[in-house]
Amino acid sequence: MDKRSLLAMVIIMGIIVAYMLFEQSYYRAPLPKDNAQANNTEQVADQQNFATTSSDQLTDVDPIDAISGDIAVVADSAAVIMKYGKYFAPASQGWEGFITIETDLVKAVISRKGAVIKKWYLNKYKNWTREYDVQLISDPKGELSLDFVSIEGKKIDTRDLYFDMDNEKYHYVLSGSDSLVLKARLEVAKGRYIEKRFVFFGDQYIVNTDVTFANMDPFMLTNRGYNFNWTDGLRYQEENSVDESSQANATAMLNGEKFEIEATDAEETVNDHPDGTIDYISTRTKYFGAAIIPQPYHSFRGQVSLDGKMEIMPNAGQRRIYDISFQMPYDGGVATKSFKVFIGPLDYDIVDDYGLSEMVYFGWGPLRFIGEYMLMPLFGFIHMFVPNYGFTILIFSFLIKMILYPLSVKQLRSTGKMKLLQPEINKIREKYKDDNKKQQKETMALYSKYGVNPAGGCLPLLLQMPILFSLWAVLRSAIDLRQADFMWWMTDLSAPDGIIPFIGIMGIDELSGLAVAMGITMFIQQKMTITDPKQKAMVYMMPIMFVFMFSGFPSGLNLYYFMFNLMGILQQVYINKFSRSQPTLQQMKASPKKEGFFAKKMREAQEMAESQGKSIPGQKGSSKNPNPNRRKKKK
Repeated sequence: MDKRSLLAMVIIMGIIVAYMLFEQSYYRAPLPKDNAQANNTEQVADQQNFATTSSDQLTDVDPIDAISGDIAVVADSAAVIMKYGKYFAPASQGWEGFITIETDLVKAVISRKGAVIKKWYLNKYKNWTREYDVQLISDPKGELSLDFVSIEGKKIDTRDLYFDMDNEKYHYVLSGSDSLVLKARLEVAKGRYIEKRFVFFGDQYIVNTDVTFANMDPFMLTNRGYNFNWTDGLRYQEENSVDESSQANATAMLNGEKFEIEATDAEETVNDHPDGTIDYISTRTKYFGAAIIPQPYHSFRGQVSLDGKMEIMPNAGQRRIYDISFQMPYDGGVATKSFKVFIGPLDYDIVDDYGLSEMVYFGWGPLRFIGEYMLMPLFGFIHMFVPNYGFTILIFSFLIKMILYPLSVKQLRSTGKMKLLQPEINKIREKYKDDNKKQQKETMALYSKYGVNPAGGCLPLLLQMPILFSLWAVLRSAIDLRQADFMWWMTDLSAPDGIIPFIGIMGIDELSGLAVAMGITMFIQQKMTITDPKQKAMVYMMPIMFVFMFSGFPSGLNLYYFMFNLMGILQQVYINKFSRSQPTLQQMKASPKKEGFFAKKMREAQEMAESQGKSIPGQKGSSKNPNPNRRKKKK
């Protein structure tokens, strides 16, 4: 393989390695568990420690039944008036009560204080311990709050105020097409109030929310309007908070254009305030999300706020926190704004029904199209007939290999031709080892003589890269693989399958069994295809490096690459041993020659260099006159 072919391979491998290293920064294996802390679930939950390593730090230990009764609120009158002003101070005194709504999909807890969602459990999903239902509300004060500035200049957060609710009981159970309407009203004076109306459904992750300001203009600065908020992001659910943070963000969709912020630096906050016709605003973690959608669709033209920050947590953990809000105008009178609020799993089939498909990560640019409309539907189709996701991945990898067969077979055949020519290339290198220019010329002549394109194996590989990168994105973020068992030690296809104890390189404490198997297949593949002595180091170094990098990746991803490599080995064996189309040197020499684009450009560059008395780029030595425009000095 000549220098340019080697350079092309190095560039391709560099792209792969750089991408893997970029992703690896999000897939650090957690440190050993603190058993004492793991056993004390209540204490850990109270600490709200979102590190990567504590076994129950993300666990909600307070079941819904524990949220009941009333809590007295006592405050000094003068201090209360100073804080809220005389109009809203009375509403800061009251009794907090909770209403629980259980549906087929969620358990929601609504608080009278602020008329907010206090808890939101997902019945079909567990946190990483698999002991507790996922609970997504992170802010202890609740979500879907309102804030505004009063006529007295006081900033009013309605989560500090007590609403009257029209509920007849404190616990409701819905199923199927059942629905429930709850109303909460904060009346400042007769006929002047703020009202929230919630509609829950038995079979949806959506809660319809109406916000009404009725004749409130004497009590608030109407030119400032009010804000409708989701604060403090979502509660983390996975063992490794660094991994979970890797896909946490806040977005706003305006007329199909996506505005996104990511808090990647603990030293500074990030924000964006786009305006226009708002489709929705949202925040997400790796597998779950919340979105607020104005109703009717495309009905709200105004401004939204996206704000984010990163918190560094104990044990090398991190948490990204996002606040999202609508800045709502209010000119007085009675004004109602309506929203659909989604709080649930980022399952494509679910969110697509709500017009939120952009919340599911499929990669960048064209990669998203491949993942969303080709790979994910194929994966879902296979799973319809194969319930075990591990076997689904095996069949999926087989079908992808078949789809890429025309490209991979060209790559393998090109590699086979280069392998046949390698002894002749070695002879040229040995014969002209002191003359790089002659060596290059003779090597190009050899390629031309046998009709070999030295870049013939690179182009098919490059054409496969978009599909392989898209597969990476699909399998990395698919919620279907979350806590999906396969067999033996592989009990969660969304998490690393570490089984071999290891000490500390690249933050890896355990080597993945599947990553080791994948590294072995990579070694065999390279041993079968690489014959150039100058590249022998790659045969050993690349598999070792990939074992370390992939040990922190989800086991479902490693299972795919292991199977993909294994089939590549079988394909190479078939082409080498049984394929009738495998040529000999004599057949290559006798076959019609067609000068490829790469070979043509190389020949033209060589001819031009020779005509100017120069060596072509990348060769040692210099021309007789390296700078023809430079005048010789007169003696």
